[in-house]
Amino acid sequence: MKIAIQYITVLVMMMMLMSASSSNNYCDVYGTVYVESSAKRADYKVYVDDSEAFADLLVFKEDNKLFADQEGKWYFVKEKAFADFTIYITSQRNEADFSIFYTESESFAGCN
Repeated sequence: MKIAIQYITVLVMMMMLMSASSSNNYCDVYGTVYVESSAKRADYKVYVDDSEAFADLLVFKEDNKLFADQEGKWYFVKEKAFADFTIYITSQRNEADFSIFYTESESFAGCN
């Protein structure tokens, strides 16, 4: 009986760890970004929404990579080696890990 309880406890803990690691916290995605041409090579699949009301993350495109240091602030690079993370832009919302909307106002950048 004691072994069965230990076994169940281990299974529950493993399930909790697996669910925690599979959830992407898109609020923590900021910095330098490279746009991939293949979804398989990207860290995140992103859908660009037409409305800021329905987007998960409001993204402000920084002109200087030093200022891309808070949630929702991205600096796009042309070389993958210089990127903190990579994205693939999908045209299907259901394929995306999260959706974004490009905002013109730096103060609006961040989780929606």
